[in-house]
Amino acid sequence: VHMTGYQCIACAASQPVDFSAFLCPVCGGNLDIRYDYDAVSAILSNGFDEAAKGVFRYRALLPVAEPEDGFPLRIGATPLYRADRLGRQAGLNRLYLKDDSPNPSASFKDRASVVALCRAQEVDADVVATASTGNAGSSMACLAAAMGLDAVVFVPRSAPAAKLAQLRAYGARVLAVRGNYDAAFDLCLAATSAFGWYNRSTGFNPFSREGKKTCAFEIWEDLGREVPDRVIVPTGDGNIISGIWKGWRELQAVGLIDRLPKIDCVQSERSAAVCRTVRRLRASAQTVGDVCRVQVEQVEASTAADSICVDRPRDGLAAVRAVMESGGAAVTVEENEIATAAFEMARLAGVFPEPAAAVPWAAVKRMADAGELDREETVVCLVTGSGLKDVAVASSAAPEPVVIEAELRAVERAIAGEER
Repeated sequence: VHMTGYQCIACAASQPVDFSAFLCPVCGGNLDIRYDYDAVSAILSNGFDEAAKGVFRYRALLPVAEPEDGFPLRIGATPLYRADRLGRQAGLNRLYLKDDSPNPSASFKDRASVVALCRAQEVDADVVATASTGNAGSSMACLAAAMGLDAVVFVPRSAPAAKLAQLRAYGARVLAVRGNYDAAFDLCLAATSAFGWYNRSTGFNPFSREGKKTCAFEIWEDLGREVPDRVIVPTGDGNIISGIWKGWRELQAVGLIDRLPKIDCVQSERSAAVCRTVRRLRASAQTVGDVCRVQVEQVEASTAADSICVDRPRDGLAAVRAVMESGGAAVTVEENEIATAAFEMARLAGVFPEPAAAVPWAAVKRMADAGELDREETVVCLVTGSGLKDVAVASSAAPEPVVIEAELRAVERAIAGEER
């Protein structure tokens, strides 16, 4: 492990490697884990460990060690699909979908959970807890079950039934909070402090970002060690987009790449705190150097894309920096665009996304219509969760089944479009 300590994202104060709190003691900001990049560069002169699979392939840039007997589940090593039929709809020749739904709990969040829970074991935690709109909780519960840890998950009472079913199946204690995600987050924070549980919550625990950055490493390898022109990221709390940006910056820091992609932030128009902040900064001509001193906006979120439905982004400052530093776009989409995008991804690419995972494709169409994309750009959309977690939104855009009698003539009429 080449971890050297922590640095505050807001005030840049440094803390030693044995620092045990999760937030900056100087200003209360989120922490970023730092590494000895010169030492890592010497190890990775020819790339990552060819023999290893999953996230621990990137152990040289992880803050935790792989368990001695190996991790019981495979996390990461997910497919990158070239989506030509989908791309033609937007006039793109090189559109890719990085599909994280094959992860054990069917979402991107397993990348964060594996690192955070390995850290929990290192500090001898018996109980792990998180606040979640559904996916982070399902992920933590899944991995906790495999590792023999007790899990407590705080969710808003409105969490989709399929995600709650996952949580219960994995054996987690599920606490459905009367309130939104932010209320669940605050209660989880209070409970972990009161009861001594290990808090995995996104945007609070710095180890979660370290797992998420591995997706950038995989995209680079999947593209034949090439850097895409842009990576389009669905954004709620902001921890995925900050992790993706960190991954690319670390590839550059260790000498494996010589340029960086644009990181585009996509949110629902009804949950757009990060996008609104980026737009405000750009409208006022503030520079990247000013970003550490800005206030990330808060909103009253209400979107069907529950995984990105957040009033107050808990990793918002790092998310804003990712967009600003990379020169990425801040795109918002309407609710009807999300449903249509999910249906189109399934129909034209064979990838069935949950609502939040459809927003990057909705954003691609918006940017293409506005003339903001070059047809020869290499564009990667993150697919962060399976559509089976929340079928209602995609179903609203898909045709209804045709009800017929049990006879061959009815089949003929239905195929001809006569039956309704």
